[in-house]
Amino acid sequence: QRPLPCRTLRYVPAELEDKVVPDAEVLRTLLAVFRALFANALPRQRDVLAALPEPVRSKYQDLLSAQPRGAPVLGFTPQDVLYQTLGFSVARAASSLAAAGGVFVAAGRAPRGAVVGMYPGTVYQKYEPIFFQSIGNPFIFRCLDGVLIDGNDKGISKVVYRSCNGRDRLGPLRMSDSTWLTSEMQNPLAVGQYVNNCSNDRPANVCYQELDVPTGFPVELKQYLPNTTYSCAQQGPLRCVVLVALRDVGQGEELFSNYYTVVS
Repeated sequence: QRPLPCRTLRYVPAELEDKVVPDAEVLRTLLAVFRALFANALPRQRDVLAALPEPVRSKYQDLLSAQPRGAPVLGFTPQDVLYQTLGFSVARAASSLAAAGGVFVAAGRAPRGAVVGMYPGTVYQKYEPIFFQSIGNPFIFRCLDGVLIDGNDKGISKVVYRSCNGRDRLGPLRMSDSTWLTSEMQNPLAVGQYVNNCSNDRPANVCYQELDVPTGFPVELKQYLPNTTYSCAQQGPLRCVVLVALRDVGQGEELFSNYYTVVS
């Protein structure tokens, strides 16, 4: 559902100062969650493991050898893995707002500074065309430097994401996650586009924070990154946006985000 307009703005003087938690801490969290998801689905990852260099493959060999060939995947859902790794899980549900969907802390407690979501979608540079995708589309997120992320899971936006996701695949190695477009999500954090915006009577308890994923990000874990670039020629880090808790958020609480704007 379309987020409601936000009446409360968070002003930041410069991009580098718009950080609730350091990038290194955000990356540690994502790596912990993605590694746990990978390990949980290890019997399904044999083709991926076979394509990895030996030093990387050996890190998972002990876990893989403990699972006999043909054995079912470990019996945890991605939501279970998130809860076991971070102590909380998040899920979509009917919002407390009228006729709207939202995102809630489904179990546990998200402490202040915790990464509680990611904003999925196709990443567009300022100079790339997005006119047709933007028509009637309330899910386009504008980063501080003008980079756009289209988090719509329907229509032309969905087609574009799937196309770019398939384009960048290297054999069994997927460079991004497309399961957020389906009901069988493999990355349970990829629900950030459904977080409603705050208002005066519903103050923000999470905020957006931009992150450039380093080029050295483990290749076997890229399958959980819910973002892909529109241009196949783009070099450098992948832009992602996470949602970070501004305070402790307890079980059953709905997440409300704030906008921000840059002050020159």
